Amino acid sequence: MVYLSGLLYNESQQVFRTVFKLKNRTVLHWFPGHMGKGVKDMQKKLKSVDCIVEVHDARIPFSGRNPESFQTVSGLRPHILVYNKRDLANEDLESVIINKHKENGFQNILFTNCKDQKCNGIKRLVPLVQKQILSSHRYNRSENRDYCLMVIGVPNVGKSSLINTLRNKNLLKKNAAHVGAVPGITRSVGEKIKISDDPLIYVLDTPGILSPKVPSVDVGMKLALCATIPDKEVGIELIADYLLFWLNKHSHFGYTDFLGIDNPSDNISEALSVFAVKNNFTMKVLDCEGKRVLRPNLNLAAVRFVDAFRRGIFGKFTLDIDEIHSPNIKSSHKHLIYKRVNVIKG
Repeated sequence: MVYLSGLLYNESQQVFRTVFKLKNRTVLHWFPGHMGKGVKDMQKKLKSVDCIVEVHDARIPFSGRNPESFQTVSGLRPHILVYNKRDLANEDLESVIINKHKENGFQNILFTNCKDQKCNGIKRLVPLVQKQILSSHRYNRSENRDYCLMVIGVPNVGKSSLINTLRNKNLLKKNAAHVGAVPGITRSVGEKIKISDDPLIYVLDTPGILSPKVPSVDVGMKLALCATIPDKEVGIELIADYLLFWLNKHSHFGYTDFLGIDNPSDNISEALSVFAVKNNFTMKVLDCEGKRVLRPNLNLAAVRFVDAFRRGIFGKFTLDIDEIHSPNIKSSHKHLIYKRVNVIKG
């Protein structure tokens, strides 16, 4: 079910926040020790790598990508950018995203949905990899008959899922890479995983790597909303507040039906309170007299609200809508420059 009826609300009736303010930005700087070690491990493996496959969340095509670290890793090797989870993003914006990348000279862009093995992006990844490797200098690996890919990206964007999908599709074999719904499942560079016999291709799974410094509150909160930063690091009620802010800002009011509120709200506590009461989300707390009383469980309400967004209950949204239409986005992604652009949708 997708909640859409709230879209009929006249937004002129209410003024919403235009800027999301955060008192403590340090909650957005999540760079645990395994990430720094992961970058070093990835660099050590480069001699055995023919091609880099960068996976990112299609809902945040520009936010949170880590060009500095990935440029260090990729070097001169062919680099393919895969936007995964396209089933949760606004597919109508894909052509605009592609044009933005063309301005930067990105070489290869694919859109995938790892839940669907019939997805065109999944089908064409192996042929594209083979084509790019054959047209590049393999240096010390020129005599090797097998190809080796390194899959990189920020946490929880589907790197391991992509590897498993390719393995299942091409070899009809069970999963080899560990996956999970929270970031940080893969914490080190793994062993080679075969994903194809013809051509013979192996893949190295890697830990998700974030930038040590998040450039803005919006970027950090979008990363958190897409579960790239653990909920516990940011706070689920804060993430829910940003979701409410973003939906209001872009006039997506279908959430009112889901929360059971009459009109759009800019107060997350009030909205979650109504939602909690109507769904009997309660918790026992001590009042001023030391007695246990029932109160609305706002934390559980926030979890359900954010989870609904992550499952696409409110619709397919690309959170970077402002960046997509901004003429200045080019300058912030100038670190990764390539010569040609090949675009594959599906």
